[in-house]
Amino acid sequence: MTALAPDAAGSVYEPGAADPAGASRAAHQAMDPAQPIWITLLDPAEVAAAAGRVDPAAPLAGTAVAVKDNVDLAGYPTTAACPALADRPAAASATAVDRLVDAGAVVIGKTNLDQFATGLVGTRSPYGACHSVASPAHVSGGSSSGSALAVATGLVPLAIGTDTAGSGRVPAAFNGVVGVKPTRGLVSTTGVLPACASLDCVTTFTRTVAAARPVLAALTWTDPDDPWSRPAPARPPAGIAALMRVVAVPDGPLGLEPEHELAWRAALVRLRQIAAHVVEVDVAPFLAAARLLYDGPWLAARWAAFGHLLDPDGPHLDPTVRAIVRGGRDVAGPDVFAGLDQLAALRRRAEPVWSDVDALLLPVTPGHPRLAEVAADPIGVNARLGRFTNFVNLLDLCAVAVPAGTRPDGLPFGVQLIAPAFADEPLLDLAGAWCGEPGPAGPAPPQVVGSIAVAVAGAHLSGLPLNPQLVDLGGRLLYRARTAPGYRLYRLSGPGLPRPGLVHTGDGPAGGIAVEVWQLPHQAVGALLATVPAPLGLGSVQLDDGRRVAGFLAEEHGVRDAVDVTAAGSWRAALRADRAGG
Repeated sequence: MTALAPDAAGSVYEPGAADPAGASRAAHQAMDPAQPIWITLLDPAEVAAAAGRVDPAAPLAGTAVAVKDNVDLAGYPTTAACPALADRPAAASATAVDRLVDAGAVVIGKTNLDQFATGLVGTRSPYGACHSVASPAHVSGGSSSGSALAVATGLVPLAIGTDTAGSGRVPAAFNGVVGVKPTRGLVSTTGVLPACASLDCVTTFTRTVAAARPVLAALTWTDPDDPWSRPAPARPPAGIAALMRVVAVPDGPLGLEPEHELAWRAALVRLRQIAAHVVEVDVAPFLAAARLLYDGPWLAARWAAFGHLLDPDGPHLDPTVRAIVRGGRDVAGPDVFAGLDQLAALRRRAEPVWSDVDALLLPVTPGHPRLAEVAADPIGVNARLGRFTNFVNLLDLCAVAVPAGTRPDGLPFGVQLIAPAFADEPLLDLAGAWCGEPGPAGPAPPQVVGSIAVAVAGAHLSGLPLNPQLVDLGGRLLYRARTAPGYRLYRLSGPGLPRPGLVHTGDGPAGGIAVEVWQLPHQAVGALLATVPAPLGLGSVQLDDGRRVAGFLAEEHGVRDAVDVTAAGSWRAALRADRAGG
């Protein structure tokens, strides 16, 4: 299904128009057993009545929304693609649904999914297998298959899904739409049939990043009834910049299918057009964490959540889902704690990546399988699809899947931008820049009246010993940058903490030295200067994009006996080299 369906009056429903009744009629007319997007469609008259009650000033006024059928909608069953549950209407809507409705959205139906949200293919449903919007031979991706397709086919401008292992990102990538997976706990999961409650996230599908922004704002809420809900901190966590300019990519081959590899190479070219700096990093600990989701003890969480629904067997159950989840019965207590220890070790190995970069770019999947491939190897093909997505919730990260053009064979190709928890807003800005959408900030965040931008290169960097001084003085990390050529970095001699000295010598490396640019209130600068010993002082630092900001510099006479560590490229790298050598 690629064309938009005309309504009863002969007109075509325009995606994004405030016409939920038109969307409802179009969805009914476009029902296709070969593309089973919907499990339940509301009556158009009911939709029209709900639309008539919407406050026209609401932020999502009249936005038609599709709801994945593992999310409760009052008065309608939550089947999770299990027909045995089709006679159990929900007493109340999920908190996420209520918040969308309160913001003016109008639900038109509930969408198909891999049964019990266990799968990344979109084929594990007794209601039928979905296929990509671009090819009837290729999978739609899952588990939020119907939600992604409802947006991709133009039936609705907004759909919600869930994401535990990648279910909000894989179908977005396979159908050319935007999939936002927020930080765990930012959006309530009350009223969501759990897959793995500690990891589950409610996600959104839209055609643009701009359309996703007010939706995430409406969904964000600390829910006292959700034990996994948590508030965003009043101040961004350490290391999260207001403007994301430094993006990491893997430092080696990823083993992609040939068509995917060509699209990935084009995406890397695109990245260099929007990121100030691209840094290669080792992603091995991330990929090792991904393997834990199904090879480790987390499978027991699925058994705990819905294992009681898997017996007795019958045609209402997907055999692959049942076989996988029943394995969770055999997970022993010691295995759970061993898995948690292993995850903690991998998290610690992955943490240094976030010291130097704002976000990580990866393909969403290693390839795009055909339905026939999934039928031949339903477990193996699905497992491969989660290679780049499974780790995100385990490592407490947020992500946005964005379209990245098409492969040479015409199939949609998607990439994901990944960042630490609670970096959702600047990550959306970066995703918008990727999609060529106008953002709230230009090359640098606007200067706040009464503040000054200050570049730091040493112990005041995020996560280093003196960084709390900046935070306590009301500082905010604006962006990561590098100096212009002509600067050198020294390790100063003297007692106490190792201290760097940044000096403009005119003969520094072309790549400059890594710095962070912080925004500080004017009155805080004097207090900060009082803590900085000679030979350091406040001067003017030129960045590699030509801008000049205030920054801490060392006087040349003060580095005569210092060790030149310029070759490291940053103070962090110099410290790591010291540890490795010592």
